[in-house]
Amino acid sequence: MTASVKVGVLNDMADLSDLDDGAAGPGDITDWLEREIGILRKSGRLTAPVEFVHAYGLGLPSGTAEAVERAYRQLADAGVCLIVGPAIGDNALIATPLAEELRIPTINWAGAERARSRYMFHHQVGSHEDESLVMARHMASLGARRLGVVYDISPIGTRHLKYLQDEAGVLGIKIVATEGLSPMADDAQEQVHKVLGEKPDGFVYLGLGLSASPAATALAHAGWEGPKIMNTAGLRGYHGDFARACDGWFYIDMHSDSNRTLQAVMAELGAPPQRALAAAKGHDIGRLVAEGLARAKDFSREGVRVGLEQVKWLPAAEGEEGTLLGFGIQDRGALKGRYLVVRQWLDGQSVEVSSLN
Repeated sequence: MTASVKVGVLNDMADLSDLDDGAAGPGDITDWLEREIGILRKSGRLTAPVEFVHAYGLGLPSGTAEAVERAYRQLADAGVCLIVGPAIGDNALIATPLAEELRIPTINWAGAERARSRYMFHHQVGSHEDESLVMARHMASLGARRLGVVYDISPIGTRHLKYLQDEAGVLGIKIVATEGLSPMADDAQEQVHKVLGEKPDGFVYLGLGLSASPAATALAHAGWEGPKIMNTAGLRGYHGDFARACDGWFYIDMHSDSNRTLQAVMAELGAPPQRALAAAKGHDIGRLVAEGLARAKDFSREGVRVGLEQVKWLPAAEGEEGTLLGFGIQDRGALKGRYLVVRQWLDGQSVEVSSLN
């Protein structure tokens, strides 16, 4: 009997105490991995059985770096040949040196472009670097020339801010005020008041998103009527009351109504429009893992690393039509093309905004 291939799944958004009776925790993507692997097994391209090994380590901002490292080493000790995760940029930065130390090919699905290395592959769910460029250009297209910014005091928030400032300089836009706040803040009235005191004509939020709703609420209470935009923190609108709190906000998303690969997946699953983002991310992460295993000459860690490097030019479900998935010998960013999409929350619904030239 063929030995099973062990794939580790590192969940940095939950710990074991969060789970009830073995139920899937927040951020669990195992079903998508199984789906795409099953497709290749059915086609005969991947014959070895795949076993998933789970490790939970509640990472930043609500948890700790130590929890992420502990979970990563747990998977290493279990003998996995590939790790999928973390999902949050701050935690992906923690895991990257571990991937190098232990020489385990790892695919993080976060926004940290710096979380790339010989063994750390990056499936971009947003980008601390690219998103700010898209936001600055979108605000410029709306005529905003004086931006006020509230940002998380964290690696995510400060990295976004740097790239927003750089692109604003290129576009001739002035950043008139910046105010930092805790990523866990539940009140942003003071910061928003200070920013509005500098009379911006455009408002920006940058961060993980836990503090986005308080910032949006404070802005609404202040009666602000100008254009406002946030990074992929706006993806939280697919859950709970966030979309209502952030009504009217532009934000960066990862899916487009024009993407034919996504539409085919949605039709096959009979999924409602509200599941489009989850379907796009899940399909693409699962496809990368399945193809990497199928293209590996053997299932050693080195074999899988090389297999991932052979994944190229696959149609992505994320991004606009024509976005591609793949890696390379010195290429660790999976998504190529217009993978970031400007959308807007209106009456609880996500509405796509036309692409900029």
